Amino acid sequence: MERNLTNNDIGILAGNIWRVLKKNGEVAISKLPKMLKENDAMTYQALGWLAREGKINYRTEGRMTFVSLIK
Repeated sequence: MERNLTNNDIGILAGNIWRVLKKNGEVAISKLPKMLKENDAMTYQALGWLAREGKINYRTEGRMTFVSLIK
């Protein structure tokens, strides 16, 4: 199914990611789409939004990448 995305949709998902990280602390990026019930591409766009705003940190351990809020 085709879905037209808007900046507003991505912004809303960015807010949802922020709340998940606030509640859970550091999360593996690969787990976020399932936690949010959202597709990978949309989730990664919203992560980019938060990164551009300087609100998240990335950490890599082996083959896993984790994300957390900047304190």
